Amino acid sequence: MVDSMKEIAITDIEGVKIGHAQDLAAATGCTVVIGEAGLRAGVDVRGGAPGTRETDLLDPVNLVEQIHAIILAGGSAFGLDAASGVMQYLEEKKIGLDVFVTKVPIVCGAVLFDLTIGSHEVRPDKEMGYQACLNTNDMECAEGCVGAGTGATVGKILGMERCMKSGLGTYCIQTGELKLGAIVAVNCLGDVIDPKTGETLAGVLDENKKRFLNSEEIMIKEFSGRKIEFSGNTTIGVIVTNAKLTKLEANKVASMAHNGYGRTMRPAHTMFDGDTIFAVATGRVDTDVSVAGLLAARIMEQAVVMAVKKATPLCGLKCHSEL
Repeated sequence: MVDSMKEIAITDIEGVKIGHAQDLAAATGCTVVIGEAGLRAGVDVRGGAPGTRETDLLDPVNLVEQIHAIILAGGSAFGLDAASGVMQYLEEKKIGLDVFVTKVPIVCGAVLFDLTIGSHEVRPDKEMGYQACLNTNDMECAEGCVGAGTGATVGKILGMERCMKSGLGTYCIQTGELKLGAIVAVNCLGDVIDPKTGETLAGVLDENKKRFLNSEEIMIKEFSGRKIEFSGNTTIGVIVTNAKLTKLEANKVASMAHNGYGRTMRPAHTMFDGDTIFAVATGRVDTDVSVAGLLAARIMEQAVVMAVKKATPLCGLKCHSEL
């Protein structure tokens, strides 16, 4: 980072609150980002197996201009139910789009596949989504095996027995008055690489679980003789900023932020990943959308790295700190 930037906490961005809820025994959870005053938002879905909610309304041609929350959850498509708890929480606080007879909270979301770790019978539901809202604050955001990152794993090209534990990470910077933060649950098919050093931080392991293999090389060499196993993937994240962005510009920032996935996850955006990034803006500081986008990619890189480094062992899977 250049000298004009400083690292801050993602909760230092005024106007947003973040909360987690999880079941460690079942290895699943959800994370909510709430903007009670409304947020301009965009999204970019690049993976081949996405699970999303209310993404069409973020198209600039569509009516709604502001959303009120984003939910990231495990549980595959089942986990989309957690949004109902967020809806209930916001409705009770009379937050939402005014349709005269009531206010309808606009809640977008995305899910990752974590059913092959912990218990597949327990998934984020309405109750867990509501609890995540009760846990929101603007003081701190826990990282590691929390929220949507509770059941996250990486390096699954040879199956769950050779993968590693990942989690949820954040990274946030400020330059002048502009603040941008990234929050991401890293659950990719491939390996996670430190973009600064080229070092593999987590990924597919050898038979003795002491040395890294290379997911891309395995895929290239074996694609003709062996079917890639569906082990459950998808990395989902949010860029949060205090910038003034239109819906069109927020979509562009979300698009550019995917460069952070490409620099850290090898491979990213496969047919077995539903990789999705939202971008939300509180609308307080003027900016250039290209600058916001390139910074979004940088902070997403670091958030992915933090998701791996903050992970702890769970369900018998090794984590970065153990290797």
